[in-house]
Amino acid sequence: MKAMVLPFLSEVKVEGRSPKTDLPFTAEPLKLVDLPVPELKPKQVLLKIAACGVCRTELDQIEGRISPPKLPVILGHQPVGTIVALGPEASRFKIADRIGVAWIYSSCGKCKFCLRGLVNLCDRFQGTGCHADGGYAEYMVVSEDYAYKIPDSLTDLVKAAPLMCSGVVGFRSLKLTGIANGQTLGLYGFGSAHHLVLQMANYQFPDSKVFVISRNSQERDLAKKLGADWVGDFDDNPPEKIDCAIDSTPAWKPMIRALENLEKGGRLVINLIRKEETDREFLHQLDYVKHLWLEKEIKTVANVTRADAEEFLVLDARMQIHPEIQPFKLEEANAALVELKSGKIRGSKVLIM
Repeated sequence: MKAMVLPFLSEVKVEGRSPKTDLPFTAEPLKLVDLPVPELKPKQVLLKIAACGVCRTELDQIEGRISPPKLPVILGHQPVGTIVALGPEASRFKIADRIGVAWIYSSCGKCKFCLRGLVNLCDRFQGTGCHADGGYAEYMVVSEDYAYKIPDSLTDLVKAAPLMCSGVVGFRSLKLTGIANGQTLGLYGFGSAHHLVLQMANYQFPDSKVFVISRNSQERDLAKKLGADWVGDFDDNPPEKIDCAIDSTPAWKPMIRALENLEKGGRLVINLIRKEETDREFLHQLDYVKHLWLEKEIKTVANVTRADAEEFLVLDARMQIHPEIQPFKLEEANAALVELKSGKIRGSKVLIM
């Protein structure tokens, strides 16, 4: 099979930017290689991948902000495709079933977190495309317990790929806000996840206003097209205070601005694994009375659970979310990553096998 492999850590080269680390500076961090199709273990299924979404988390892995536990590694944690073989004892699915895989590859199943359904907090959490090879390839194996059937109503399998990360983690972040119908939601950043969260919010909370805050004018245009009630830049003040907010940006400034615009008793959910260091100085503007007092809350999203994936796909079958995608060939994965780092984001970038 063909696969795009990360052989070592490097800094992704973007035109007009200078290197910031001592890592190799390259626009082609991934290498196209031929590998054997992986062998099945008990309770695993072999997935022939149709498509795999491209995520900012992969940039974090490549550049060492999230060090991959194994190198070389096949990145990609939002693959979708069809089952072509079943391992011993595998019984949940059958050949030709369409499935997707999310960021969670496995957990121990026995700790206090797993027993409460919080598999995302398990100390032995394994990430797809991180601890185990992922979806930037023609085939992959996964435990049947961490594979999810794609609803028949989602006829375009390629468009299902972003749902396995952006959709599932977006669903979790929206759930963690605790929003009630009629409350105001602010979305800081408008990339792959938030262009789906906006559609979820409009469906689940029809009386709520959704404000989208992004520095990118194209993202703001897309937000208006998808039904945002107001759009603005980070320095703009929304027309009213925000009851709930989600920050999906790698910068610190949006977090400070979100707290400033948050209503008393409101909650900010930060939906990403790492914040970058580029504008960390904005933390010096944090003022207790202005940004935190009066029972404001901050909560972070840590990975996703099996239940998140299952619940979201059922919800999506009713909502019929239509992700905006930019297709790339498997061998064009490096180009997709460079565009992502450059800020050229309109919906979700997807590798098509």
